[in-house]
Amino acid sequence: MLAKEWRAILFRPKVLIPIVAVLFIPLLYSGSFLWAFWDPYGHLDRLPVAVVNEDRGANLDGHSLHLGDDVVKRLKKTHSFSWHFVNRDKALNGLQNGDYYMAIMIPADFSEHATTVQDAAPQPLRLKYIVNEGANYLVGKIGDSAVSAIKGEIGKNVTKAYAEAMLTKMKEAGKGLKEAADGAERLHEGLQSAEQGSRRLTKGVDAAEQGSARLEAGMQKLREGTGSLSRYLTELADKSIVFDQGLQAASSGASQVKNGASALQAGLGQLAAGANRLADGEQQAQAGATRLAEGLNQSLTGLQTLQSRLPALTDGTTKLRSGAEQLSQGMAQWGQKAGEAAAGADRVSEGLAQYAAALQALSEKAVDPNQKAALQALSQQLQPLVEGSKAVAVGVGKLADTAGQLQDGAARLAGGTASLVNGQQAVQDAIDKLVDGQQKLASGASQLSAAHQRLGSGATELAKQLGRADRGAARLAAGTDQLAQGVGALANGSDKLVSGTHQLAGGAKRLNDGTKELAQGVNSLHHGMKKLSNGGQALTNGLDSLTKGAAKMEDRLNEGAKQAAHVQANDRVYDMIADPVQKKKQPLHHVPNYGTGFAPYFLSLGLFVGALLLTIVFPLREPVDRPTSGIAWFFGKWGVLVVAAVFQSLLADVWLLYGLDLHVQSVGRFLLFTWIISLTFMMIIQFLVTLFDNPGRFLAILLLIAQLIGSAGTYPIELVPYKLQSLHPWLPMTHAIRGLRAVISSGDFAVMWEEATKLGIVAVIFAAGTLLYFHFLYRRRYRTAAEEPAM
Repeated sequence: MLAKEWRAILFRPKVLIPIVAVLFIPLLYSGSFLWAFWDPYGHLDRLPVAVVNEDRGANLDGHSLHLGDDVVKRLKKTHSFSWHFVNRDKALNGLQNGDYYMAIMIPADFSEHATTVQDAAPQPLRLKYIVNEGANYLVGKIGDSAVSAIKGEIGKNVTKAYAEAMLTKMKEAGKGLKEAADGAERLHEGLQSAEQGSRRLTKGVDAAEQGSARLEAGMQKLREGTGSLSRYLTELADKSIVFDQGLQAASSGASQVKNGASALQAGLGQLAAGANRLADGEQQAQAGATRLAEGLNQSLTGLQTLQSRLPALTDGTTKLRSGAEQLSQGMAQWGQKAGEAAAGADRVSEGLAQYAAALQALSEKAVDPNQKAALQALSQQLQPLVEGSKAVAVGVGKLADTAGQLQDGAARLAGGTASLVNGQQAVQDAIDKLVDGQQKLASGASQLSAAHQRLGSGATELAKQLGRADRGAARLAAGTDQLAQGVGALANGSDKLVSGTHQLAGGAKRLNDGTKELAQGVNSLHHGMKKLSNGGQALTNGLDSLTKGAAKMEDRLNEGAKQAAHVQANDRVYDMIADPVQKKKQPLHHVPNYGTGFAPYFLSLGLFVGALLLTIVFPLREPVDRPTSGIAWFFGKWGVLVVAAVFQSLLADVWLLYGLDLHVQSVGRFLLFTWIISLTFMMIIQFLVTLFDNPGRFLAILLLIAQLIGSAGTYPIELVPYKLQSLHPWLPMTHAIRGLRAVISSGDFAVMWEEATKLGIVAVIFAAGTLLYFHFLYRRRYRTAAEEPAM
């Protein structure tokens, strides 16, 4: 039967030609379709796309930013599409006329929006593209992929610009931190110097306080000494009045003696009367001389006491002047240091305030949340230090003002004590001269008293010895003349003595009053020194805390500067930040193009369509001659279909392998597996058409439709509706596609053999069904016909 079937085909052109034509159906169907769409994405450079660049550009932290121009430059270097760089009107008209499939619009504010990343409400970059999906739907999907790629490139450029600006700012901030660290170091050194100066100031204030205590004690002694001096001088003034009265009496007596001596010398006749008067005057003169001697002795004693006590007073006043000068110099140095400390504290306060403001501004510009929080925390930690430094500046300024006042008081004290020392020196000289004169007066008074005694003796013996009267009268006249001159000079000197002692008593009283005021000032100075000592101690403690804080700030700033210095800022770093993840596609089983990926689907589809069309030109039921049996009838048809399956698959395979250059993992296995697929489809269609004829062909077409939507030839089965997914494992084309993918792409031949086994089982089942049908058909048709004549 097989030989008869082949003779009927080969020797009947009307049958042979259609069968041969049908054998090319899988080649034409799968080969032509895969040829047309073998690599459509490899020819996107033919697809016209319009590009409209309206970007005006912008500035980002001093850097010129022209993202639109950058996009255009990159697109010109690539040939992913047929780019046409036109204006808006031409692009829109081209879309309407079908000249362009897509238009990409870069708006005018494209770069400007990129600079708003640090604003409170940043504006996103909007890249607009218009797709003419009515012309071709897939163009829209291709455009989505292209615009996504362009968006990635733009995002990379924007991120790179941001990274460059941010890292540049961080490097600048690192330099600023280094300068701040150097300033903090100088601040630390200055605070250490200020602290040392404060300690020396405290020590000096303590020493000044001790000196003021000693000065207060000395002033107490000086006040006591000036009180005694005042009393002594008052007493001296009182006694000098008595002394002056005695001198006046002596002067009057001396005049009388002179007159008497003159009268005695003028006439001895009046000697007796003169002698009597002389005796009387002599007694008075003797009494006055005695009082004069006593007054002079008492005055000499007081002056000697005053002279002995004046050196101690002068020495105390000299020490007071020296202490006041040292105090004035110390106050001047302290005022200068306090002024320098106040100026330094002001600079510290201003520097800290500026640094706090810089940190606040830097934290507001910071993009990294951790960096921003650290900068804000550091700024908040600096606020107490800023306030403390301002308070220190105010306090040190007040101390400087107080130091100036104390310096003025100490200077006036030094000037007063210098004047006092000079006055005391003048008093000392005057007292020395006064003592010398007083000693001479006392000596003269003693001589006068002796002379009066001799005068008394002479006056007594005058009456007895008249002979000696002339000589005595002459000596008396000469002596009384000298006496009158001396007493006159003494009287004149006593006037001066009385006036000087009164002035000295008044000066001593004013000295006592000034000493009291000076003692009060020294007492106030002592209390002020105590307060100044306490303030200096507080200043030392505050400077110590400030020094520690400055040291800590210096360490932190140095640490921040080192960390900022380690920040790398170059093109490679910018590229890394802008595009940190480099995608590297490493397919498990490489599929080079669109045709290779869809070859299993279209080859299986072509083989099924070819098998279906073969049933139209080749009769699957009617034999060319009477079969000898149902089995012979089956194998006669089956043999033709097997050979047709071989030629169908071989023609399609040769075109794919050598016409379209399809690369497979094994050519032999590929040829074998495609023949198994073709044979399986032949057996299925033979069974349907043999049993049902034309309705069987309709059932085959329904099976083809089910396989088109449920075999996962195009999209993964997970993407189709769930009801269709349940058909997937029961469709022959599902296993055909899986096996072809294994032998073409993955090289997993175990999968290929597994799917080949499943297809073989399907082929055997449908072939057995067809065999059974022919067996029963043979019995019904030919045995019944053979038995009818016998009856």
